[in-house]
Amino acid sequence: MADKTLFITGASSGIGAATARKAVASGWNVGLFARSEDKLAHLVNELGDAALALPGDATDYDALSAALDMLADKFGGVHAAFANAGRGTSQGGTEGGDVDDWQGMIDLNVMGLLKTTKAALPHLKKTKGHMVLTGSAAGRRHLSGSVYGATKWFVHGYGGNLAEEMKEWGGRCTVVAPGMVNTAFFDEPKPDKLQPDDVADAVMLALNASEVNDVREVFLMPRG
Repeated sequence: MADKTLFITGASSGIGAATARKAVASGWNVGLFARSEDKLAHLVNELGDAALALPGDATDYDALSAALDMLADKFGGVHAAFANAGRGTSQGGTEGGDVDDWQGMIDLNVMGLLKTTKAALPHLKKTKGHMVLTGSAAGRRHLSGSVYGATKWFVHGYGGNLAEEMKEWGGRCTVVAPGMVNTAFFDEPKPDKLQPDDVADAVMLALNASEVNDVREVFLMPRG
């Protein structure tokens, strides 16, 4: 995988940071996109010359496009992008939900993912590259009143459509769909659930697949 480059949103912590570490260990360069400049700087210091900090907001298309251009200039191209940034809601259900909270979540989980993909595709088209989207077990089953789950149903549906679009020019798209993951997404630690490294392993499984292997979805759940 020498000289291949991966762009990651939501890269400063959790699944994004774990994927960056796994990718660099596997020989990839990484572009780390997130709002937290301090956390990105710390991660780049850890990963070294294979990593580039790209501070920005995943709902800002211009920032995404500029970051991808900088990454391509730095490493000579972009071979994969991981639209990982996302969030939940502070209040569950439809009746008890907050409209403004929904709007912020949909802006990131849906529009942010679309903007990331649109910004990345011109680069990926040059390399016959790979788009990875963070889905969820919540996007594969119905959960009572879950608006968050509905945003992940969008990811799964769109991911399949995008895979069909990308295969027209030799690209690939994978949805990585974890169950509950022990990240800052939850207020309380979940040590018995999936860890960020488990999800990062699933991302790398898809990215490192052979040229004839089009991994459309990786679905992983905690045991028990």
